[in-house]
Amino acid sequence: MCQLMGMSCNKPAATTFSFTGFSARGGLTSDHVDGWGIAFYDGKGCRVFQDDQPASHSPLADYVRRHPIKSKVVVAHVRKATQGDVQSANCHPFQREWLGRTWVFAHNGDLRDFQPPQGCQDMPVGSTDSERAFCALMSHLRGHFKDRLQPPEWPELAPVLADFTSKLAAHGNLNMLLSDGQALYVHCSTHLHQLTRNHPFPKAQLVDRDMSLDLGPLNAEGDTMTLLATEPLTRDEPWQALCTGEFRVYAQGHEVWRQINPQTQAFPMACPDPDLKSRPMWAANS
Repeated sequence: MCQLMGMSCNKPAATTFSFTGFSARGGLTSDHVDGWGIAFYDGKGCRVFQDDQPASHSPLADYVRRHPIKSKVVVAHVRKATQGDVQSANCHPFQREWLGRTWVFAHNGDLRDFQPPQGCQDMPVGSTDSERAFCALMSHLRGHFKDRLQPPEWPELAPVLADFTSKLAAHGNLNMLLSDGQALYVHCSTHLHQLTRNHPFPKAQLVDRDMSLDLGPLNAEGDTMTLLATEPLTRDEPWQALCTGEFRVYAQGHEVWRQINPQTQAFPMACPDPDLKSRPMWAANS
């Protein structure tokens, strides 16, 4: 299986510290050696770095570790191939454009015998079950919102995506990070953990490298960030495991929507960020 890392925050932040630990899982502390990738959103733009070399030894990954690229949404992946050979076309995150936004998708799991339905508007470039699932997901969004001229926002997208990802998960394991740069959409089948950092920011120690960092001087009061990872990236911080079948949405560093059981109804959540109070926030009954 592969490993995932994601970030949502209310102000652009660098992930060099987290990525240093995460990329070590690509050949140093774990055997996820079949490629890697990371996507940084910059306003409407999206920078994607990918390589089919192990992340721990890749010169391109070393560049990302050494250069602080600031972003409000990040999606990263280190690959251990289950379907598809080792080549750049099979490296996550995959990307597609829809209604003027770049969508990226990274997956950990194995969707047995999954094939996009007939008439799917998006076609895979590589040979992975992950990209086929992404193509089916994007085609579903295009069809569901076919009369739209402007892209929908997360309050409209969340229930549609939660319903469709539950159907994808019926084919196997779907641990997923998905984003359009406005929100981070997350589905958990087996292993996925969350950590939210607020002021005062702690001193953190990586699990995978002998490295620690005092995050206090790098962040200000009011800054908020949420990290997602297959397994916790740091020691002595309150990482929380997501539940099997759980779907969450993060925007501006805050969790804004949650569904644990696809058959349950949603109810409002309290919002600590005044910039998001004009938008409904929801969580599903467990």
